[in-house]
Formats: sequence, structure tokens, C-alpha cells
Amino acid sequence: MMPKSLLLLLLPTLLLAQSPTQLPSHNLMPVPASLRFGGVRVPITATTTVALKGFVDDRLRAATFRTMRRLEGRTGFTFTRELAPEPSSATLVIEAQAAGKAIPSIDEDESYTLDTSEAQVPLRAPTVVGAMRGMETFLQLLSGDRQGFFIPGVRIQDAPRFQWRGLLIDVGRHFEPVDVIKRQLDAMAAVKLNVLHWHLSEDQGFRVESKKFPKLHQLGSDGLYYTQEQIRDVVEYARMRGIRVVPEFDMPGHVSSWVVGYPELASAPGPYEIVRGFGVFDPAFDPTKDSTYKFIDTFIGEISALFPDAYWHIGGDENNGKQWKANPAIQAFMEKNKIADVHALQTYFNQRLLKILDKHKKQMMGWDEIYQPGLPKQTVVHSWRGQKSLFDAAKQGYAGVLSAGYYIDLLETAARHYAVDPLPADSGLSADEAKLVLGGEATMWGEWVGPETIDSRIWPRTAAIAERFWSPRDVKDVDDMYRRLGTISMQLEELGLTHEKNVDMLLRRLAGTRDVAPLRSLVDVVEPVKGYTRGSQQKGTTLLPLTHFVDAASTDAIAARQVTSEIDALLNDPRLMITRDRLKARFTAWRDAKPGLDALIDRAPGLVEIAPLAKDWADMGAVGLEVLQLLELNVTPDAAWRDAKIAVLDQAGRPKAALSFPFVPSMRELVFGVMERSALATEPPAQWRARIKTLANPPRRGRGGH
Repeated sequence: MMPKSLLLLLLPTLLLAQSPTQLPSHNLMPVPASLRFGGVRVPITATTTVALKGFVDDRLRAATFRTMRRLEGRTGFTFTRELAPEPSSATLVIEAQAAGKAIPSIDEDESYTLDTSEAQVPLRAPTVVGAMRGMETFLQLLSGDRQGFFIPGVRIQDAPRFQWRGLLIDVGRHFEPVDVIKRQLDAMAAVKLNVLHWHLSEDQGFRVESKKFPKLHQLGSDGLYYTQEQIRDVVEYARMRGIRVVPEFDMPGHVSSWVVGYPELASAPGPYEIVRGFGVFDPAFDPTKDSTYKFIDTFIGEISALFPDAYWHIGGDENNGKQWKANPAIQAFMEKNKIADVHALQTYFNQRLLKILDKHKKQMMGWDEIYQPGLPKQTVVHSWRGQKSLFDAAKQGYAGVLSAGYYIDLLETAARHYAVDPLPADSGLSADEAKLVLGGEATMWGEWVGPETIDSRIWPRTAAIAERFWSPRDVKDVDDMYRRLGTISMQLEELGLTHEKNVDMLLRRLAGTRDVAPLRSLVDVVEPVKGYTRGSQQKGTTLLPLTHFVDAASTDAIAARQVTSEIDALLNDPRLMITRDRLKARFTAWRDAKPGLDALIDRAPGLVEIAPLAKDWADMGAVGLEVLQLLELNVTPDAAWRDAKIAVLDQAGRPKAALSFPFVPSMRELVFGVMERSALATEPPAQWRARIKTLANPPRRGRGGH
């Protein structure tokens, strides 16, 4: 494998005559396992053709058609709809050796090679799925200059690092229509993800038509569910893109929507109704009744026919056990059968559930809570608790998938997710144990997303996570990841994703006008609060319209990163002046933006909640301008000035309208930097810089108590 230091220098436009130091970077994501640029470039013109060799089926033909249509969109050319009669005359030659698995499988061979010759781009793969992965790389290689479009001279040998590279989409809390799911599948294929984990039941909704138990979808869904035909359509859509679909029906907890129609399944008397809020709720299946398992057996027998994948996710998380503890019959059952506690009772439930899944030829998968003594070894443990939990399970012989660190609903930055590795070098696992770490999944839980906003909460960050699952461990340069992510984000738009274009639509609706430039400037520098804190600022329910200003904000604001970068550059330079003019223009725009924002807020009641943000933004601009003026005049202010400015920044650092300014810590460093500038004469710059960071943002002390 090529060293990272060389990988970061490579670019699709290089020629063999160039030396490595002359080569800019490439835009591939995920980065291939082995990548070498050099040789001649292959022109892409209106006469470009494609040929298929070896094994050819409907999936390969359809993938080739999609590839050429996307290539048309990027180049403006109209290519022939016919395959080249002879491979020797084609520009792109795709050769698959075999079909691969009839049903997408975890052990599918997804490898491929792409090695350009003088006039062609040969793409070879052992399977059709491997060829599809290579086609995505081919599209990412497309480059252009004044001479036209071209594919650079390149040699790629590629295969994924992990078998399981997934995206969970929760449609239980907020329903997502079929077209939304399909565009996520297109985007997943573009970045080489291969598992859609479809979370189909929750306290807030049961989302699949059941002909055996129709009250599940009739009473438990508010009329928002997928027909069985729609499920088959989505599964086939995924298959055509080499993506597996793993269903999740949560049990024995998170079952409120089940027991609305079938209260006899619950461990306490009904009636029940669909839950509108979010959290952990009491309803749970009664694990002591044979009728519960008969119901589950019939249900799985019906629904498993819709999902050909080998795996079935049972959920199994967050059962608080309250109904079990309060039910005398269940307590008597536990005493009679020497079941020590509710955890052991859930293991009993899982053991019986496993027999049902075995009967229907499904392999059981569930969240960390199912990992209890006596759990059958063939169960896959899905870890939300962390790597330690995953590794502990592997040491006991359980296969596992990691989602801790990839909870994209928590709205962390791409950099935070990118830093998490399912299998770091210091895992402490043996070679055999490491093989049990199957991969990972990004998780899009549905409390705060709807059809208009889900794209922006999944993409483009999940492309960075996809790279972590596919690429070698040592591909981890964050700055380079962000550079490439910007390109990939634009390319994803051609698949119908709305993560970029819906921002202006949401702002226009809030403001009631097309002139939203002041709002756009503000939304570009704020981010939604992280973690689970939005719920403490805005009461969320399944009925809340997701049309607030926070819903238009990016989870990883590019402009906010630029502010931090510019301040860092200013502070890292011994003269503290390198980016002064750029920051001056930025701070001036902040200070002067408030009148335009106030005018919009005065006409749009839905914007009133951002008025404090507008004031904070203007105040920070004024602070920044004062700092720059002091630097220009070579004046060191006194402590009273510092304290007054830090008070302004403290106020700006408090979230409002479920939003925050990510660069407030850097603004604090700027204030302390001008205060401590004289120390640069006696301290090494690196030492001075570290001290400024600590002074500006000292480590927080934990509160006393438990």
C-alpha cells in the first residue's frame, strides 16, 4: 500500500514526466487501498463509448447505464445508448468475471482494479458488485482542463477494509417516503456503503404493512407506512446497487406502536396509543406467554419474505423492565424458572426469539443490551456503547458492528466521526478476534429529521464515515478529508440529494421573501447544538414541524471552520498579522449585518427566536475589529478590557434557538492573544500558542457529588 504522505500529493491530472512534489491532490473518496497515478490521460469526448466483457447481467447493464448518464450530466455530452461492439474500440471497458452472490451478502467480493492504458480505461472485477464499486471511482476520477475532459493515467487496486459498511435510517419516529430512501441508496452506492439498516418500528410508529396482523400498520402508523410492494421495490432498488437491506423490528422494548393494535402482547393491560414524544417508555412484550412467541413467529414468517438478507435486527435496547417488575405473573415465572433479573429474562426472550429466527433462516443481530451471559454465539452484537463493548464481545467470540462514534443524529462534525476507527491499531484483539469486527454503521435516528432535512443530517458527513469503513487505517488526514468532502458533496447533488439546495428553500419559507442574503450569511456560521441538547431547548414531538432556523443550519459549517482556521493562522504567525485583512472584512460584515437581520425578523415571527443570535454575531464582530485595531496600533489592552470582551464572548457562546457559534473558543484565544502578545519576545511560538489556548479555554472542572 502506498504511504499516506504520497497519497496526499496525488492528482488525477498528473503525467509520468511530473515529479511527486509537483502533483496536487486527488478527489477520491473513499481513498482506494492502492493508488498510483502516472502515464497518459484518456480523453472523454462526445464519442466516448463503453463495452462490457465477461459476465453480464441486468445489474451490470443498469449500473453502466447510470454511470454514463451521470457522466453526461458532468460533461454536457450526449453519449450513444449502445454498447461498443468491440471492447478494443471502447473508452471504458468493464469486465466482471462472475455474478457474485445472487442475494447481496456480507461475504461479497467487492474488489476491483482500474488500470488505464494508452487509449482505454479497463475496469476489472471478480463480481458485478466489484465492477459497480469501480464505476463510482471512475466517475470520481473525471477531470478537466482547457484541453477538455479526461481520465488521468492511474493504476488502482482496491478492496474494502470492512465487510459491513452501513447506514441506519430510523423511519419509526419520523416517516420517510420511498423516494427519500431511494436517494439515500444512490448516495450510499456513490461512496461504497453496502448496508441499509432500516429501523422500521418504534414507539412512535410501525411502518410496514402486515397482512397477517393488519392492526399493526392500521393503528400504529398514523397511516404512514410502506406497503409490502413498496418494501420489495426498495429492496430491489438496493440490490441493483449492491446494497443489502437489513430490517430492524425493535423488541421486547420500544413496542408502543405494536401494542396499540395488539395490547395482549404487552406486559401490562392497555389500552395503548402511539407515542408522540421521544425517550424510553415502559411498554414491553410479555416474554412469559407462548402466545407472544406464536405472534412473533407468524409475523417474522410473513415479513422475512420481503427481506432476503441473511440478517434480522431485533433491536433489544432500552427496555427499562418496569412492566416486567410490576407484573406478578411475570415475577412468578421468573422465580419458578430461576431467572435472576430482568436482564436474564431478556436473555430468555432472546433465546426463544433466536429459535424463531433460525426457523426462518435469519441470523439474529441486536444492540449492546442483548450481550448477556447465555447469548448464543451466532448473534451479532451491534455496539452503541463503544469500542470496549465491541472488543469485549469479540474476545468472547461474538461478531460485532460498531456505531458508537457514528451517531450522526448527534450532529457532531465530520472530523469527530472520522477520528473513530472500528478497529484501531491498539484494539488489543488477536488476529482471529479482529476478524469478528465486521465494520460499522452511521446511525440516523429520526427524532429531529423529516423528508426536507434528512439529507442535510446524513450528507456529506457520512461520506467521511464511509471512507473510514473502506480505506486503509492510515488514511486519516482531516484537512485533506474536508477538501475532498467538499467535492463529493457537490457530486452527491446529481443524485437528487437536497442537503445543499434546501437551505435557501427553508430560509425563504421562514422569511416569506426571496431576499434572504442576511439569513444565509448567519446560517453559514452557526451549527445546531450537539448531542441530545436540542430537546432541552425545543420540545420535540413527532408532530413538530421541522421548519425552524436550526433545521436550515449545517451540522458542520464550512464558513465557521474558515473563521477558526483564519484565527489560528493569525495566532500561529509570530507577527500576528498574516490574515488580518481577511478577518477585518469578515468582522466588519458581522458587525454590520444586524440591521438587515432585524428587518427580516420584524416581518417574520418565525425568526424572532434568532434575534439574540443576530446581536451576538454583531457583538463578536465588534470585538474582533477592536482586537485587530489594537494589533495595528501595537497597543496591549488592560485586564478590564479583556474581561469585558470575554463577557461578550461568554454570552455569544451560550446556545440560542438550539444553535451555537462553533468559533467562539477561537475568538476567546484572539482576545487573550492580544493581551499576551509581548510574551512572544521571550517564549517559543509553540509554547506561547499552547498557553494562549489554555488561558482562553481552561479545562472545565467537574461538579461535586455523584
